[in-house]
Amino acid sequence: MPPSHIVVAEDDASIRELVAHHFEREGYAVVGVEDGYAALRAGRESADVLLLDLGLPGLDGFEVARTLRSEGHGVPIVVLTARSDEIDRVVGLELGADDYVCKPFSPRELVARVKALLRRSGTAHAEIRVWRFGRLEIDEHAREARVDGRTVTLKPREYALLAVLAQNAGVALSRERLLTRAWGFDFAGDERTVDVHVRRLRAKLEEPFHLPPIVETLHGFGYKFHRS
Repeated sequence: MPPSHIVVAEDDASIRELVAHHFEREGYAVVGVEDGYAALRAGRESADVLLLDLGLPGLDGFEVARTLRSEGHGVPIVVLTARSDEIDRVVGLELGADDYVCKPFSPRELVARVKALLRRSGTAHAEIRVWRFGRLEIDEHAREARVDGRTVTLKPREYALLAVLAQNAGVALSRERLLTRAWGFDFAGDERTVDVHVRRLRAKLEEPFHLPPIVETLHGFGYKFHRS
């Protein structure tokens, strides 16, 4: 199996070369790019993981992530940034980033995070999968949900939560586990964010299409996805 392809989108040459060195030493194929337009092309065409600096020239990292997700590209994104404000972190994750690392960071920790992300996503050579639950289908490749063949518009975190629930249909999942699996990072906020996203999923999937309940609330614990 060929090595996973890591794209390092970073305009600081010293950081780009340092990161590339550590990943190449682990056997990954690495390409460095220094502006947002090149990062966008790589995210569309060749990346198994995109390490994305927010402060790229030409097209910033926010816009790169937003464009990739709006086009349906599911490449895992790890944001690299000197910005530590919580609002930047939240916006980056809401736009579809899978993890967030603030500079200065440990290259070894970054490699470990990417390895974990690749294991979770099965990115490099994953098979196209579609889960079907009655009238609802979830397309892993397109990262979208459809009811009766009609695409339902979901935000990246809504889709991620739905996918984790569907992959574990019939299994009781705690809020903590759902946060870890769907958000892909050590979430420091309120676990009730899961409740908010579940309500949004119900409002978009169950109510408009008159579907039977697909997600069961387990009071004081979490949620369970129904198989039919």
